[in-house]
Amino acid sequence: MIYKRSSALFDEAKKYIPGGVNSPVRAFNAVGGDPIFVKKAEGAYLYDEDDNKLIDYISSWGPMILGHAFPSVVDAVVKRTKLGTSYGIPTELETKIAKLAVEMVPNIDKIRFVNSGTEACMSAVRLARGYTGKDKIIKFAGCYHGHSDSFLIQAGSGAVTFGEPNSPGVTKGTAMDTLLAHYNDLESVKTLIQENHGDIACIIIEPVAGNMGCIVPEEGFLEGLRQLCDENNILLIFDEVMTGFRLAPGGVQELLGVRADIVTFGKVIGGGLPVGAFAGKSEIMNHLAPDGPVYQAGTLSGNPLAMAAGYAMLTELNTNRGIFERLDKKTKTLHQGMKKVLEDAGVVHRINRIGSMLSIHFCENPVTDFKSAAHGNNDKFKTYFHGMLDRGVYMPPSAFESYFLNDALSYEDIDHTIKALSEFVDELK
Repeated sequence: MIYKRSSALFDEAKKYIPGGVNSPVRAFNAVGGDPIFVKKAEGAYLYDEDDNKLIDYISSWGPMILGHAFPSVVDAVVKRTKLGTSYGIPTELETKIAKLAVEMVPNIDKIRFVNSGTEACMSAVRLARGYTGKDKIIKFAGCYHGHSDSFLIQAGSGAVTFGEPNSPGVTKGTAMDTLLAHYNDLESVKTLIQENHGDIACIIIEPVAGNMGCIVPEEGFLEGLRQLCDENNILLIFDEVMTGFRLAPGGVQELLGVRADIVTFGKVIGGGLPVGAFAGKSEIMNHLAPDGPVYQAGTLSGNPLAMAAGYAMLTELNTNRGIFERLDKKTKTLHQGMKKVLEDAGVVHRINRIGSMLSIHFCENPVTDFKSAAHGNNDKFKTYFHGMLDRGVYMPPSAFESYFLNDALSYEDIDHTIKALSEFVDELK
């Protein structure tokens, strides 16, 4: 494919934007080459500035679960735009989407909207500290909860891709209050709790990890965390920015039946516009200002355009729940097809999948945590990424990212994807 205009636009962007991008993974540093610049998107497809049509397997990193430019979402945003784009004053729409979210998600009474997943996770941790009166938190190596200082300790995704899991600018004091455990390893959590008895406010985790590839919790792992939190007066925070309203209408809490004390959301809940949220039982949420002492605010929180898009999205998911079954079947078809191509060619690999999330790792052993994810062959991944891109398939440009399928994908698109892999699979041996 030809990417002349995208390359020229990237050169121009680098003059005015750090690295030429506004989020690091977009720069293609992990896979080499220049990033594509998108002109428009519709359904399951991206159209770049060189007029290449690409099957999209990232779905804007999750939120486009119905596909790009879904009619009811677009109509809701257009209609709302004509009434004004921002007020900084409450609207009825905020209450409507809050009520709908509370009805869809188990174990929450109240929800507060913010502007990003980072802001949601940052606010959830502050709330947990304020509620418990304790300072320290436990996070897991490879889990990414946004770029707030507390979370950039062995973070996944872009931080790993760029070789800076401990970002400069994070103070030693902040780092000391963030304790690092290992995903799918309850013993590492128990050790931290014993060593810091009485000082831990919360455990925050991606219940299904999506920032070291897609990594599924092993049987008993989340249940074990719940028990440890109950025994030690620690709040359990599920970061469902990626999984919320995607893996099930009620997210991982519904899918796997494990309750959290606070849940964070993003991606899908905004229908493609910048939205985040955090939610929990009234007892905890009532500690937020203006009802309680824990301060959190945002001029654009509850922005009417974002609320309109999110309400249209959640309404569609709530009334048409067959979407989740369809997505699961499509993702399973992609998984089985790619697995067969790779196995027939003798390419060592691992594929992880749950619902509409999936990732491929070019390594021999199971990928169950950050350490095992890091053992993948990045040279093979680069060949894989560009081989797919050259054949009109856009995959995540990093081995540490999950794929997110959308409902607009057809089985013809999936067949094309599997065939594309078969055309260059010998290069991966």
